[in-house]
Amino acid sequence: MNRRRILLALAPALLASTWLARAWATSVPRAAPVPGGVARIALGASASPPRARLGKSRVLVAREGGEWFALVGIPLAAKAGSKLRVEVERAGGVERFDIGVAPKQYAAQHLKVPRDQVDLSPEDLARYERDRVHLAAALGTFSDAAPATLAMLQPAPGRRSGTFGLRRYFNGQPRSPHTGMDIAAPAGTPVIAANAGRVIDTGDYFFPGRTVILDHGQGLLSLYAHLSAIETSVAESVAAGTPIGKVGATGRVTGPHLHFSVYLNAVAVDPALFLPD
Repeated sequence: MNRRRILLALAPALLASTWLARAWATSVPRAAPVPGGVARIALGASASPPRARLGKSRVLVAREGGEWFALVGIPLAAKAGSKLRVEVERAGGVERFDIGVAPKQYAAQHLKVPRDQVDLSPEDLARYERDRVHLAAALGTFSDAAPATLAMLQPAPGRRSGTFGLRRYFNGQPRSPHTGMDIAAPAGTPVIAANAGRVIDTGDYFFPGRTVILDHGQGLLSLYAHLSAIETSVAESVAAGTPIGKVGATGRVTGPHLHFSVYLNAVAVDPALFLPD
């Protein structure tokens, strides 16, 4: 085994131990009340935890310094200037909080490609629809246990792209915004769990290819896509830094990289908010 492979093999354990030793982050991600961002709502002190909802989705509620707070994922589709209403249930009744959505400009990319690379065949469209329904159900998972921490490790070494929220236009037709961060890394690079959690889904899907989804608690999830190999299984509990797969180019991609997504209350939020600078 050459020096590079030895370093790659040791990297996950070294990274996790360094992260835990220095405890780089406070208990929350950087708040950014913008589309694709995270809003923090102070809920005060109480003996029992409040329960919060944004629409039909439960919202993460945690305690810090004896007081509760809610962390709310803001959908990428939210309009600047709009307000999102969070309902908080307490012993004394229901309290309502409005989140004002601030503007955020994401990049756009206009591409001209052959039509057969844009329009799916009936078979591919049917597969995509099955995948979409399945993945939406998995990403709507809410478990009552709180996350061990809200800080996350970068799941693979490499340059982080700024493609979260990127809106692509193929032949003038808009596509859904990019819901993750792309990390440039060679095929076969180990991918680690960004945080402690439980594996709730693995599979090989049309667009994301081989994929792993982890549940970290209270609607905080992470997704790892385009893997060349999956090295974990559903229902397995993993510690932060545990290898769960390898970087690949499976699914609809043009080259090897890791697609890394973070979800709160079933919406994709910018993973950079949870990572060290």
